[in-house]
Amino acid sequence: MNNKGKLWEIEAANHLRKKKYKLISANYHTRFGEIDLIVANKKFICFVEVKQRDVNAIAQPKEFVDFSKQQKIISSAQLYLSANKTDLQPRFDVIEIYTKDNKINSIKHLENAF
Repeated sequence: MNNKGKLWEIEAANHLRKKKYKLISANYHTRFGEIDLIVANKKFICFVEVKQRDVNAIAQPKEFVDFSKQQKIISSAQLYLSANKTDLQPRFDVIEIYTKDNKINSIKHLENAF
C-alpha cells in the first residue's frame, strides 16, 4: 500500500474514533487478504474496508468493494473471530473517502455495507 492509502486509513480511523468506535486493529493480515480496520462500539465489532476516490470519479468508492473483495474480508473476519472471542455482533462496513486535489472533501461511513 502506498503512503496515501495509509493516510486515508488513518483518517478513517480518526473519523470512527469521533463516532465512539474503539480501534482494535489496523491492516489485519490473513492468508485470505487484509482487513483495513477492525473497530468496536458497544454493540458491534466492525470489519472496515477503506476506499478513496476523487469527487469527480465516475464510480463511488464502495463500488470497488466487489463480491470477491467482500468474500476475502468475510473469510479474514471469520479467522479473526475464531482466534478472538467476542460477544459483539460482527458487521461489515465501508468508509468512503472523497478527495479533491488530494485533500479530503468528505467521509461517509456505510454501516452494514455487505
